[in-house]
Amino acid sequence: MTLIGWAQIALVLLLAVAIAVPLGRHIAAVLDGRVAWLRPVEAAFHRLGGIDPGRGQDWKGYALAMLAANAAGFLLLFAILRLQGVLPLNPRGFDGMSPWLAFNTAVSFVTNTNWQAYSGEAAASYLSQMAGFTVQNFLSAATGIALAAAVSRAFARGGVRELGNFWTDFIRVNLYVLLPMSLVLGAAFVALGMPQTFADYATATTLEGAEQIIALGPVAFQVAIKHLGTNGGGFFGVNAAHPFEGPDAIATSLQIMAQQVIPFALCLTFGRIVGDIRQGRALLAVMVGFILLATGVIYAAEAAGNPLLTALGVDPGLGNMEGKEVRFGLPLVALFAATTTGASCGAVNAMFDSFMPLGGMVPLFLIQLGEVLPGGVGSGLYGMLVFALLAVFVAGLMVGRTPEYLGKKVQAREIKLAMLAVLILPTVILGFTAVAVVLPAAAASIQDAGPHGLSEMLYAYSSAAGNNGSAFGGLTTDTPWMNVTLGLAMLLGRFAYVVPVMAIAGSLAAKAKAPESAGTFPTHGPLFAGLLAGVILILGGLQFLPSLSLGPIAEHFTLLAGKTF
Repeated sequence: MTLIGWAQIALVLLLAVAIAVPLGRHIAAVLDGRVAWLRPVEAAFHRLGGIDPGRGQDWKGYALAMLAANAAGFLLLFAILRLQGVLPLNPRGFDGMSPWLAFNTAVSFVTNTNWQAYSGEAAASYLSQMAGFTVQNFLSAATGIALAAAVSRAFARGGVRELGNFWTDFIRVNLYVLLPMSLVLGAAFVALGMPQTFADYATATTLEGAEQIIALGPVAFQVAIKHLGTNGGGFFGVNAAHPFEGPDAIATSLQIMAQQVIPFALCLTFGRIVGDIRQGRALLAVMVGFILLATGVIYAAEAAGNPLLTALGVDPGLGNMEGKEVRFGLPLVALFAATTTGASCGAVNAMFDSFMPLGGMVPLFLIQLGEVLPGGVGSGLYGMLVFALLAVFVAGLMVGRTPEYLGKKVQAREIKLAMLAVLILPTVILGFTAVAVVLPAAAASIQDAGPHGLSEMLYAYSSAAGNNGSAFGGLTTDTPWMNVTLGLAMLLGRFAYVVPVMAIAGSLAAKAKAPESAGTFPTHGPLFAGLLAGVILILGGLQFLPSLSLGPIAEHFTLLAGKTF
């Protein structure tokens, strides 16, 4: 590790936080209806859908509207993928995807997971990439932000049933947040050299005289929304490691900032909605602290190099560069890995399969912690608020007082629903992994023996259930078993989690806000931030450390002993 490397990390993080401050204010204004520069367009969408923006919905109505929108998106994308062979904008003549792969892919993009059991440039037409993947990148991201808005209003309001109107929030987030930001970032990516064209793939003649096909396409603007919406699904199979998706360190720095800036901003939006910006800053501080810690562990693990190669006389000075791009360097690789898994993005600029065991464990553990550090757009905030409720519950137990958060009493119903949401991830991840490693048809997908092979399977189901979408590598996933079970894991990780969260929001919104008293536990200072961080770590450790000890931790000590599997 070097001082220059840490300076790069600090600069990118500081810029992301600096942009998040005005963006958080803007998103709050958008959700409150105070931004109107596209009001005629907004009104046209309302008329087209028969939506009354002044008519609120309770938690059930809001959740049902969200489920209906996502079900429609799934059916549309599934149809496009199955029929892409006969649809236009298919210059390479790709056939329609198999039912299993189309199901997995459609679920993946609708749930904001963007897991890819295919290589984009070798399996998806331009129409699939644009009308399918890019559109769902916007819609799934807007869904998450809308849900976060509804949960935030539950803390701000008292004695009400309405949490807002899903369709209005959905439209406004797309028009005033995601679309303009994507246009600006997409234009910047085009200027940096990313392709944005309908032209067919290019053919080049190599120095040896052979022909090489160079994939092109409408890349830049899909890359913009995949990072801003913490979607992660790349145009190319190797994602941001491809020179057309990540041409240089400036482009990868913009991608790192993009996948953090909206989750960061939503913390400050939450503070504005509840009328106390300090509450949002406390949540943001926990997120940034975890990102710095995770980045430091990955950076240290990769900078130390591979002890087996060092024993053979290889200079460890450059660190472990296997699977990494020299044009990025270890600092930006470490920060990218920490933010893409902490932010539920799933884009990658290096191959996690080639990381050192502890370096690879950190992205895996960040996903397993619940994708709240900072989590996906919207989903990170409402996931963090679930942990905040558990934190004040623990604090209440310690002092023998009914727990409160922002003036709302946290009682048995809210804690039961919070634990139901929290237990979704370990149930899905560990359950599917346990079956997969003993079922011959599933275990055949594993490439490597020993702990590394377990890490491959554990990472796949963690990534799917956590709606992350990144892959550890070394795993054959385009099989009926993997496509179906990973698809089910994505659905459960997104919707089985959010329905209890919306029920919590409905319960809290109906409660009157209690005035702050001398015995109220302050939830805006370092004491609460430390308690919140501790609850997240303890729950994650209790749930997943046993499985991690059989995977990356066992592999780490095996390497230290000078052995391999």
